Amino acid sequence: VPHICKIFPEGSFPVVTGFQVDLLIESCCIPCNAGRDSILEPLSFPEDPGSSASLSSTKAAPCALCPDLQPLWEKDPLLKHLLLEHKLVIADVRLVADFPRYMMYWRRRFAEQPLTDFCSVIQTNSEGPVEKQEQYFLLCDALPEDRILREQLQQRRLEEVLEQQQREREDITFQRACMFCNEEFKGNRSLLLNHMAKEHACNVGLPDNIVYCDEFLDTLEKKLDSLQCLYCEKVFRDKTTLKDHMRKKQHRKISSKNKEYDRFYVINYLELGKTWEEVQSEDDRELAEDQDDDWSDWQAHPLRVVCLFCEHQSDTMEQIYAHMEETHGFDLHKIKADFSEYNLKFYQQVKLVNYIRRELHQCRCYGCQEKFVSREEVLRHIVDTTHAMKIPEPSTWDQPQYYFPTYENDALLCALSDSDSEMEEAERCRGVPVIAEDVSDLQELRHNSALNHLLKAGTSAR
Repeated sequence: VPHICKIFPEGSFPVVTGFQVDLLIESCCIPCNAGRDSILEPLSFPEDPGSSASLSSTKAAPCALCPDLQPLWEKDPLLKHLLLEHKLVIADVRLVADFPRYMMYWRRRFAEQPLTDFCSVIQTNSEGPVEKQEQYFLLCDALPEDRILREQLQQRRLEEVLEQQQREREDITFQRACMFCNEEFKGNRSLLLNHMAKEHACNVGLPDNIVYCDEFLDTLEKKLDSLQCLYCEKVFRDKTTLKDHMRKKQHRKISSKNKEYDRFYVINYLELGKTWEEVQSEDDRELAEDQDDDWSDWQAHPLRVVCLFCEHQSDTMEQIYAHMEETHGFDLHKIKADFSEYNLKFYQQVKLVNYIRRELHQCRCYGCQEKFVSREEVLRHIVDTTHAMKIPEPSTWDQPQYYFPTYENDALLCALSDSDSEMEEAERCRGVPVIAEDVSDLQELRHNSALNHLLKAGTSAR
């Protein structure tokens, strides 16, 4: 409230709804000590694209209430003029996509109907003397006509931005030097932007997400020419110091908090009154809400187990075991039996499989460690020398490094189990007799029980 006290005599306010006061305060933030030359709202860069090729040529607009079209006003002076001369406040003016068109529309409508047909009337000093009372008019998107107008202007601006972006994407006449190394680039803008990202670690975004690229690069170059860091915006004494700072601090990027760059990214034009951060956070929330816990349509793809030695694949472990035994003479079941004293459990099997795959990948025989030029030669050697079943001592392959798979999508590792050893253990236990506790003389057991002696000792102590 103190920020708009200069508007109202003696700092008094009318009794109005909270909604109207909030809109009025939001729309005309005048500092108390700024007098009649104050800015009516926080400064922001013009959002109107102007012409389809430039953002810099902002258009002036006529007053919506003055009888003459002249003079044409810039945005901030016009808002000040409307407030001080016509007592008109436009709510959320920063969300108006095309301010000149917005003013031209309302200029025509105000000429057709009274101002009170469109605006909320706020009376100041309602309890004070009549001569000190004033009426202010609030134009906001609570009026359906105003809301529709704002949405249409937003849609029109989005279409203009997308058309401009498409022209830049298809433009092959782009020519510009890199701002870091002065290398010249001709053709499409993506060549320069990708070069900056790859060679200088200056990633300002994907080329397809950027619009008004020339002005964007002009803005960045102007900062560098002013010896200003692109990210923290500190000013340095010379270019060498600036370059060292940006390199060491990894400041070859732009700050997401600097709203000056928002107009160069298409995402900021997508929704009325929303920044890229708000749009992105909404997308993330919608994605989380849309996640469906119903797995009824899940289609499980069968595991394709790959042979240890060749590229043969099978759907089941039985098939791959049979293939490896018949084709390559490798019997994993026999190996597990041979290492029975070592108790080859699941994790030892994982290590063994990863060890064999790694040795064969490196064209080396896992049995004798002989090195070959190609995988075909080592496989031929294994068959000729029957080294398929020659497994080294466990100290060679039972190492922590072989916990990590040689092939990260190795389905063979998922199908290994301890089932064989468990079955063998059950078979061994099946023939072992179980001696039951002798309970033939219960009276004698009760008499000789240690608990009975403890109970008697406790009773005598009392």
